[in-house]
Amino acid sequence: MDNIFMADRKPIQFEEYLKYDENSRGNLGEELPVRVYRLLEYSLKEELLRRYGKDEQVEVFRSAGRMAGEYFAKNMLNLDQPMDQFVNELQNKMKELKIGVLRIEDVDEESGKIILTVAEDADCSGLPVLGETVCNYDEGFIAGILSVYSGKQYTAIEVDCWATGDRVCRFHANVEE
Repeated sequence: MDNIFMADRKPIQFEEYLKYDENSRGNLGEELPVRVYRLLEYSLKEELLRRYGKDEQVEVFRSAGRMAGEYFAKNMLNLDQPMDQFVNELQNKMKELKIGVLRIEDVDEESGKIILTVAEDADCSGLPVLGETVCNYDEGFIAGILSVYSGKQYTAIEVDCWATGDRVCRFHANVEE
């Protein structure tokens, strides 16, 4: 049966899913354990892998991460500040929201290349050594944030990860050519 109140509704937009009534979880609050987040993330990864293969699964997660990173930058960060202040705000916001602990290892201002790490990452901190990087969502998330802030298209690739035996996630972020 059709709902007459929804008859003329436009398709739901991404931003609408992110509206949140803080009173809607009065007993449980807004935080979720990392295991619950990973249950969602890795079940989706497995299903995408099963249906479409590894390359497509990775691309879907990077694209979703980019969309989230762009939204995050536009709605949760001040984009009108010098890079050092922007990075400081980003570090504080990521820590506050328990996304991870961001550190910048190197910035080449001429090329735009940035090497950064995220410790205590929600995607992989504490995973056993799996032999490959797994933080494809984070690759897109970082690229989205940097793209919005800089006005240039960035890509980010994870080169180290808990799942490869490191204790931080290390990313190389580059301006697309």
